[in-house]
Amino acid sequence: MCPHKIGVCSWSLQPDVPDSLIERVRQCGMSAIQLALGPLVMPPGAEVWGRAVSAIREAGIEILSGMMAFAGEDYSTLQSIARTGGVRPDAMWPANREHARAVADIAAAADIGLVTFHAGFIPEVESDPERAKLLDRLRQIADLFDERNVALALETGQETADTLLAALAELDRPNVGVNFDPANMILYGKGDPVAALKKLSSHVRQVHIKDAAPAAETGRWGTEVAAGKGAVDWPAFFEIARAIVPRVNYVIEREAGGSRLDDVQAAAALVREQLGQPR
Repeated sequence: MCPHKIGVCSWSLQPDVPDSLIERVRQCGMSAIQLALGPLVMPPGAEVWGRAVSAIREAGIEILSGMMAFAGEDYSTLQSIARTGGVRPDAMWPANREHARAVADIAAAADIGLVTFHAGFIPEVESDPERAKLLDRLRQIADLFDERNVALALETGQETADTLLAALAELDRPNVGVNFDPANMILYGKGDPVAALKKLSSHVRQVHIKDAAPAAETGRWGTEVAAGKGAVDWPAFFEIARAIVPRVNYVIEREAGGSRLDDVQAAAALVREQLGQPR
């Protein structure tokens, strides 16, 4: 069985050009990444990042997966992202569908076999017409990627594990799985990450290593913290994650804080300890 691989999210390192990404990945002591694909297809970033894939691989860095984000997403509050997240906004859907097509093309051309993204707060109530609309849009995106032999994984956090499980069954697209982010479950207030991972484990295709402290009151964001400093019970989490078949990769995501390189290195040490790998 292939060993678990440990990588870092490219956007966590805040690079402005491919060379700075490569340098920061090396500074973290890493040799694998999840690559944000938006800059490769959206002007003016495409002019800078057009050769990013070849440059990254020539530097000996493996691309474990890609990430797709949609235009118009507003993360300033839980309420704003609920309105604007993923494929939900009607006004943005035509442009976002074409963006998904472009990302699918670039992923296929670059032989990136997995792309993750947020669906956008799938409603819990099955009779909600908004739910049917979102699932229809997700099927369209899934089919775009399936035609190009690229798998998708929905980011956790914006739905409870039960809602996401039901949505995956109704979606009925075998190329769609889950990118499990334990911190997102806490940040969005959508349930205990260990219990959620247990429910979703058969669908998990990749794991984000991120940690968070819960919000003090309902309707507010939780707080992202360095891995090992928050509410995620990592030993219990890895007890489940290690048993997932086929084995999944662990990708460190750090979206806050002023010492990201140090935090990524500490997170990598945490993962290696839990996997019993040498530091």
